[in-house]
Amino acid sequence: MLREEVAVICKAMSDANRLRIIEMLTQGERCGCELLEELQVTQPTLSHHMKVLSDCGLVSSYKEGKWHHYSINCSKFKEFKNYISEITCICIV
Repeated sequence: MLREEVAVICKAMSDANRLRIIEMLTQGERCGCELLEELQVTQPTLSHHMKVLSDCGLVSSYKEGKWHHYSINCSKFKEFKNYISEITCICIV
């Protein structure tokens, strides 16, 4: 994963609502209506958050009727986790 991709993902997840959305989606696919109810935000606000998460590649969606259904893009999420897990520090005593 490129450093620039990681930076975009970190920026997307720097918002508390978007971080909460990611946490919810790690439990499985969710309808936009469920996210709205849980987050207690307006539909345009939810749409904005989902666009940011989709644009960075963390979230996938499809439309069924009038609602979008969202899920974690597992391959992108795993790449991000692997990148972060490889960052370490060396403690000098």
